[in-house]
Amino acid sequence: MSNVFDILKERGFIQDVTNEEGLRKELEKPVVCYIGFDATATSLHIGSLIPIMAMMFMQKAGHKVIPLLGGGTTMVGDPSGKTEMRKMLTIEDIHKNAIPIKKQFEKYIDFSDDKAIMVNNADWLLKLNYIEFLRDIGKHFSVNRMLTAEAYKRRIETTGLSFLEFNYMLLQSYDFLYLYQNYALTVQMGGSDQWGNIIAGADLIRRVEGKEVFGMVFPLIMNASGEKMGKTAKGAIWLDEKLCSSYDFYQYWINTDDRDVKRFLALYTFLPMEEVNRLGKLEGAEINQAKKILAYETTCITHGEEAAKQAQTASASLFSSTTGDDSAVPTSEIKGERLKEGIPAFKLFLEIGLCNSSGDARRLIKQGGAYINNIKIKTFDVLITLDYVKDNTILLRAGKKRYHKIIIT
Repeated sequence: MSNVFDILKERGFIQDVTNEEGLRKELEKPVVCYIGFDATATSLHIGSLIPIMAMMFMQKAGHKVIPLLGGGTTMVGDPSGKTEMRKMLTIEDIHKNAIPIKKQFEKYIDFSDDKAIMVNNADWLLKLNYIEFLRDIGKHFSVNRMLTAEAYKRRIETTGLSFLEFNYMLLQSYDFLYLYQNYALTVQMGGSDQWGNIIAGADLIRRVEGKEVFGMVFPLIMNASGEKMGKTAKGAIWLDEKLCSSYDFYQYWINTDDRDVKRFLALYTFLPMEEVNRLGKLEGAEINQAKKILAYETTCITHGEEAAKQAQTASASLFSSTTGDDSAVPTSEIKGERLKEGIPAFKLFLEIGLCNSSGDARRLIKQGGAYINNIKIKTFDVLITLDYVKDNTILLRAGKKRYHKIIIT
């Protein structure tokens, strides 16, 4: 069996590790590792895919993984990567968010036969006695050292850091210690913004238990244009199909910049690196084949093979001369009565979600990027009436590849 460290490094997952030689040796035997996910919304988004894929690679290599739900730490709010304090959520909201996120992990991680377990740090953090915690845990932390952490430095230099957020490092470090003591866990992984927290946790275990544990962080993934992954005109790309359909998910990946194809195939699929390298060398029109493979493989992992096939077929039916099943294309219903008087085009594009605001819709139309039944709209307030209905549907398009089908009832 190949050492998973080498696999992750070759595919581009590793940015920093606490002790590369020691970690690589540690991973020569089965270990327990974890990654924390705060419950700030009812779904994870595409930004969580790198840590999820890393856990999947770890599990495939025979290691036990622990996805940790931050029911406790979400109450404090991680200041890492944020320019201002996160919105405070109630215990009820956090619990409500955690339930669907827990189900999402079951799509990616195999929890059978004790191959993985899911924990919620609310189970131990909410029971802590504050004074005892300060005496037992807080004494091991140097304020001067904490202030050198990049996340804290940036906030102090800009909008400021609340005392509540200042405690986050202690809580995440305590998670690491708790999991080490109760689950024999020796590896914590996370995004690069968690580097300071992971180092602090490893140091806490060294001070309390006299043992070395290991940390690994992944790079912040930006696309070739320098934009953060998962941000689109329609908003975040969520992993919940109710918030982002399998078709939209597929379309996000098939629209990947040519320069990103090889890197994304390595990070977001399980294709062998030989195949990744082959596809990454394709140029011109041939690179589109690699994009189709990327879109199909990523959609399979998140939404399943059947949904990926439907999205693939729907995409082909819209973007080629072939006819196929377009049932996976995002669809809305509008009563025919409304079209008797007509709906201004910009309002229709806003209503069905192809634009985020009236201003966005007006600009889209003005710049020539809006189509109805594949005919360019020339004025933003043109009335869309029953005259546009074909086979009981109207097909809207924003830009080159974002479609939405309206069913007339």
